[in-house]
Amino acid sequence: MEAPILNASNQQVGTKNLDDEIFGGPVNEALLWEVVRMQLACRRQGNHAAKTRAEVAGTGKKPWKQKGSGRARVGERRNPVWRGGGIVFGPSPRDYSYSMPKKKRRAALFSALASKLRDGEMILVESLGLAEIKTKSLADALGKLNASNALIVIRDADPIIERSARNLPKVKVLRSAGLNVYDILRFDKLVVVGDALDSLNGGI
Repeated sequence: MEAPILNASNQQVGTKNLDDEIFGGPVNEALLWEVVRMQLACRRQGNHAAKTRAEVAGTGKKPWKQKGSGRARVGERRNPVWRGGGIVFGPSPRDYSYSMPKKKRRAALFSALASKLRDGEMILVESLGLAEIKTKSLADALGKLNASNALIVIRDADPIIERSARNLPKVKVLRSAGLNVYDILRFDKLVVVGDALDSLNGGI
């Protein structure tokens, strides 16, 4: 398989051979759903909490005697029936994260990349042509590539691209080592800069 390589002006300057194992396989949508669900679960903080009757501040003394007052019997002010009392079966801190087999995660990443290539949403760029850290320059370059909503993949740290993209709400920059299914699917276009594809080609 071959894909065109573009420059910052959206002109083809060459082609790139793609690994059929990564980009030529079938797109398993069910597997993509599984991995995205796992990623979102792992991002949950899980620090929600509500106080039980044992944790609410207040006295444990019986407000009034059991019988003779004409009022309903009650044991303490912290009981769940009263305003300000404890919560019954309320949320407590927990860890939502779980893992999936490495082979399934790898297959899902290949499916996500294959889907972007199949739908014409993957753009290989020789360079974005940025000489300095400037948001407008990056926005103009992405505009020429028709990729205003894009995930930009770079191989190594690139302060010019990374810092130029910080104020673009629909653009995210990832190094190839951190490429993941959720971010690939979340953006309309996948823009691969320079030799970032070399770390994907031939296996991840």
